[in-house]
Amino acid sequence: MNIRPATFEDIRFIAELEKSCPTAAHWSEQSYRDSIAGSGFPERVILVAEACREPSSPVRGSDATRISAFLVARHVASEWELENIVVAPTVRRVGLGRQLLHVLLQRARETNSSSVFLEVRESNAAARKLYEKLGFDRIGRRSSYYSAPFEDAVLYRLELP
Repeated sequence: MNIRPATFEDIRFIAELEKSCPTAAHWSEQSYRDSIAGSGFPERVILVAEACREPSSPVRGSDATRISAFLVARHVASEWELENIVVAPTVRRVGLGRQLLHVLLQRARETNSSSVFLEVRESNAAARKLYEKLGFDRIGRRSSYYSAPFEDAVLYRLELP
């Protein structure tokens, strides 16, 4: 498994993976392009996890690798916000989300940030369990925050040492 910053060549595969997950935040390819280019404010990071290609995977990179997961986060002042994290359905529950989050937390510490925030669908029990195992604290809720279907968002924060 290799975790690295996304490139322009990854955008098509990120978009395909995102579309395979109906509960993910859906961005335009131009939004990903702008984030990778570093244009605009706030600063964003997009990380991808790539592994040896599996013939059954719908999301493929080069002949030797495929994108199995990605993460998008933004940095404002002394805080980071996890905006999106998607793991391909065929490789869930093997630690890819945890690995991506560890890289984000490392980056947050390197930028002397004080905390990382996120929101997650209330029904996403697997993600909530992961965040809690990593030390995130539940700090609130946003009623009917998500649509298609409508659902509350649960807010989490991790204070960094």
